[in-house]
Amino acid sequence: MRFYFNKTSPGVLIGSSVLLLLLQTLLSCGAAGALLVDDENDAVVNLKIGRDTTSIVKNADRLRKTKSGKGSSSSSKKSTSKKKNNKYEVWASDQSNSVPGQTSAGTKGSFLWIWNSRSIRRQVKRGLEDAVPLSCTPDKATGPCDLLDIFPSTLERCTAAGCTGETLETLNGFGRLHGVIKDPFNRYVTANIFAPGGGYVGVIDAETKEAVALFRVTKVNFPVPRSVHMSFWSADGSAIIVANLHGKMIERIDVKRSNDGSITDLEFNVSATVYLGKAFDKTEDASFFQGNNAFGRPLIGSITGDYAIADTGDFTPSMVCKETGCEGTQPQGGARTNNVPICPIPSSNNNVYVTLGGGGLFVLKVDETPMKIVGEYGNAVINGAGCGGVEANGRIFLNGGVSASGAGADQSTFTLYSFEDDEFSTTAQPKQNSPMPIQVFKDPTNTNTIGNVDGTRISDASGQIPTTSTRRDSHGAWPTLDGKYIHVVDRIQNVMEVFDSQTYERVNTYDLVSIDGKSGRDGPSGPCRAKSVLDDPGLVLNDPAPDLFEITPDGKYFAVAFRGPVPVSVTHSAQGSCPGVGIVEITEGGKAGRLVDVLRTTNTVDDVSVASIPGGHNYVGAERSDVHGAIVVFK
Repeated sequence: MRFYFNKTSPGVLIGSSVLLLLLQTLLSCGAAGALLVDDENDAVVNLKIGRDTTSIVKNADRLRKTKSGKGSSSSSKKSTSKKKNNKYEVWASDQSNSVPGQTSAGTKGSFLWIWNSRSIRRQVKRGLEDAVPLSCTPDKATGPCDLLDIFPSTLERCTAAGCTGETLETLNGFGRLHGVIKDPFNRYVTANIFAPGGGYVGVIDAETKEAVALFRVTKVNFPVPRSVHMSFWSADGSAIIVANLHGKMIERIDVKRSNDGSITDLEFNVSATVYLGKAFDKTEDASFFQGNNAFGRPLIGSITGDYAIADTGDFTPSMVCKETGCEGTQPQGGARTNNVPICPIPSSNNNVYVTLGGGGLFVLKVDETPMKIVGEYGNAVINGAGCGGVEANGRIFLNGGVSASGAGADQSTFTLYSFEDDEFSTTAQPKQNSPMPIQVFKDPTNTNTIGNVDGTRISDASGQIPTTSTRRDSHGAWPTLDGKYIHVVDRIQNVMEVFDSQTYERVNTYDLVSIDGKSGRDGPSGPCRAKSVLDDPGLVLNDPAPDLFEITPDGKYFAVAFRGPVPVSVTHSAQGSCPGVGIVEITEGGKAGRLVDVLRTTNTVDDVSVASIPGGHNYVGAERSDVHGAIVVFK
């Protein structure tokens, strides 16, 4: 416990065994009151001391109810979180298999790593033991959490017509946790399960860590018929927007909530669907799963709507082909050659910015049914293949990086765009490439690929080993708490680029390999080196390979996903040496940063054979952990 003689005095650590002695001392001094804070149990003890009696009022139960949302509205919960401004959990999605004996990486199961802020502080600030991951199931004391335990194998697939008798155990593709995304109230997260052909998206309660729902997206007539790359919540939390990547469509789950923000129902609304490819050919409807979760409680969910209402045609509102090659007028401002949706980035105006693998962009209005295209761009205007997207001061910032497919192995891309989010209209005559975005930054060394025509070279074959590669790959992005600066990672060069959200100026570049964030590989090494995998002498150490990230509620740190020596996705640009979550201290008023520690993850259960790592080192060790995304859930 920490003892405070008054509200402004510095806290003094005490043990609970000295509490009685403390009270006697306070009484003898005539003190009016004091405050105890129990770090272990997040409890507050208010000591009210009178002449004749001493009473202890415990506020822990009230605080816990507020944290969980019970007995309070979601708005009061949000207000409380802001007031406390220091408690959080870091959730990290590990794409590797959670069971042995698989023939391919990222095909069955996955691990979800969750640490609370107290455990992280003990590691980072006090240099004590490594942070201990939390459990997600009642039968285990600690994590990591196995995706196959969160969503039991007995769950049964159901359609709008009824249940099929198929269980999760018998179905393919339930693996590769590509990312978890929190809702606006920090109450729930989506679990995006990206194994090709699988097409699963789940919902998890952020407080109890239990499964709430599980869906499977629409299947279409493609060689790989569906997959869920990522899903995001609408700004008001009333919808989940799902990127069915291999199915080339954006789908929507409607969210029903009680007055306190708890989810009461989830409806996969097929009427809302927007197909982005050409010649739509559905082979299986979307479905949901029934059965009990690991806590013995039933999942919720249903299928509603009609595909006949959905936007499954070949043309945009301006009557040009959604995807280049359909029988009709082709898009202007560059082509849209491969409309696999990567990330549907939501805005506060209920727009969603859908980045495309082959470049180009669609902006959808998500609160209409079907969702309506209100912006359409060719790949010369918005180069592919972006995933990092954030909103700051009414502007949407989107980046462009290398292609995830094998074609990206000799690409180099670091680009950032900005849109004024209030300039899209549902009533104005639709126009292509309007409103035009601001090109905030484009590296002059970008290759002329996925829509770029401004460069001087068509390829960069320098690979991904950090000591020799000249390639760039922009991916994750996040703003400072005040929205003044946007930080964007380079997955290959292990740096963060920082931009002013108002002036668009690139104000700084800092590295994640040196102890000060300024010295690069020539200076004293940062924490990644000490946390690097050591069972293969040929693997280059101190190679974070940073990916998706978010900020802590106090604005002091970024929690950044660090990739592993066997990257499950984007194998040509994402090999790293210290898999886990990097804790990056934000410095210089938000303009800079430095890596201060790594929450190390590990997986030696997965024994899948390592294929060749394009442009990297053909790793021969046992580590398979590969963290693709990290989020921060405010408590």
